[in-house]
Amino acid sequence: MNHAEHADHTAPPAAPHGGHAAHDHGGHAAHDHGGHAAHDHGGAHRHEHGGHGSGTDDQDGLEDQAEILDLDAEVLAEHTASITAWLPVGSGPRHIVDLGCGTGAGTLALLARFPDARVTAVDSSAVHLDRLREKAAAAGAADRVHVVQADLDAAAWPELGAPDLVWASASMHHMADPDRTLGQVRDLLAPGGLFAVVELAGFPRFLPEGAPEEAPGLEERCHAALDRHHAEHIPHRGAAWGTKLADAGFVVEDERVVTVDIGPPHTEAVGRYGLSSLRRMRGGVQDALTDADLTALDRLLDPDGPGSVARRDDLRVRTERSVWAARKA
Repeated sequence: MNHAEHADHTAPPAAPHGGHAAHDHGGHAAHDHGGHAAHDHGGAHRHEHGGHGSGTDDQDGLEDQAEILDLDAEVLAEHTASITAWLPVGSGPRHIVDLGCGTGAGTLALLARFPDARVTAVDSSAVHLDRLREKAAAAGAADRVHVVQADLDAAAWPELGAPDLVWASASMHHMADPDRTLGQVRDLLAPGGLFAVVELAGFPRFLPEGAPEEAPGLEERCHAALDRHHAEHIPHRGAAWGTKLADAGFVVEDERVVTVDIGPPHTEAVGRYGLSSLRRMRGGVQDALTDADLTALDRLLDPDGPGSVARRDDLRVRTERSVWAARKA
């Protein structure tokens, strides 16, 4: 299974502009301010994007998934960095395992946050791992990254060492048996090691409530259709991860919700992100939409048309990430 890191946009096959408020549930509130960075994000939406595909995706499908993961990483880079900065790791880990690393959003953020650490990046997609290698080399960190191609749903994992920190961003809900995976992570961690679980509140939203003019509320209808699909095919999305972590033998030290609200105005990367994300969504919702809604959606998805989502001056990225920091008891 391909557990790629990214925001939750998996559809079935087929700058200082905006603040980021982060709300902690540990009795204090943390507020992230500043705009999104226009550089690699990583986490491309796993995009429910196949965050973890069946392994039957063709090359074009994997390349498409990699592109959206890269855009997700670029657009949400500052949010990812704020999460790594928040982690209660003390003096800093020396060995990190990134489970479901995708094209490297989390891996690169962790390398930047912990300059003395090395990262073992695990994913089932060779395409994604190749792109991660390219990014690590471009960042001058090739010698600090070890990639491992593996199916995280397998009963036995490859040798991953005894990391001080395990990072799983938008990958846990894709596991066939997440409770078993939690046990595997617990056994993997060094004594006192930290497990960081990052989960997303679904596909991001891009349009204002009354848009587009010819089909007000179109995005909400698309989300409702996609939520029904996910409820059937991704049953662990939205699970009570704090409870699951405790049941698996972890102590949850802290948790927070990071609110993403970027733009307007928006960068060119955000425009491409909205276009690619909605294009990915279309395959999962087309059978549930009326002809009028499909026509309106296709107008948004025409990159050269006047109604393109990428050309809208009211485009913004809105979503949430929930984060749990759990210590191996």
